[in-house]
Amino acid sequence: MIAGRGRRRARYWTITLGALAAGVLGVSPPALAGSIDAAVRDDKGKPVADAVVYLVPAGAAAAARTPPPATMDQQDKEFIPHVLPIEVGTSVTFPNRDNIRHHVYSFSPAKKFELPLYIGTPANPVVFDKAGIVALGCNIHDWMVGYVYVVPTPYFAKTGPDGKARIADAPAGAYDAHAWHPRLKGSPEPSVQRVTLSPTGTEQAAFAMSLKRDWRPPRRGYEQQQGN
Repeated sequence: MIAGRGRRRARYWTITLGALAAGVLGVSPPALAGSIDAAVRDDKGKPVADAVVYLVPAGAAAAARTPPPATMDQQDKEFIPHVLPIEVGTSVTFPNRDNIRHHVYSFSPAKKFELPLYIGTPANPVVFDKAGIVALGCNIHDWMVGYVYVVPTPYFAKTGPDGKARIADAPAGAYDAHAWHPRLKGSPEPSVQRVTLSPTGTEQAAFAMSLKRDWRPPRRGYEQQQGN
């Protein structure tokens, strides 16, 4: 009897360890990640700040996910940041950090909305559920102009004053790299180039843009005229 129980116990452990081994071997390894450094310059060779660079997987859509929330501030009668890149499906709050009222709106096809006169933070964020350019304005202060740029991918970055941006931790593979700026001349469509990310190095991409002049009304004269 003792020998029989021993054989059954040994057989049980053999089956259990075999199942565990099969489970471990069946787990897919994490995808290898790559990165890209992008440089954006204008047609005079000067670095371009506030350009949005983003990666779209070649031949396939990025995996669906719930993106983290974002914030577009109003401070000192300006939208901060001037350009806010986000992923489709992102909820954005619009806190007013001034001691006067603002009236935020957009007539852009990608997202039409309005936040009437308010101070503080509106109770409900705005969900941006369509890719594209969303130009923002304030119905009280005409020089207040901002942009929410909604992209169909979680892999994006914005250039700093040096015109450079880095996208890290994207799965290795082929992508279409896009670069956009709110003052692009001609077509508002972004520049596109094919890149391949590798886990063994950092890809390099260079974009050249022709930009329009900043058309916003001069703030100082307008404030004196309106008394706001």
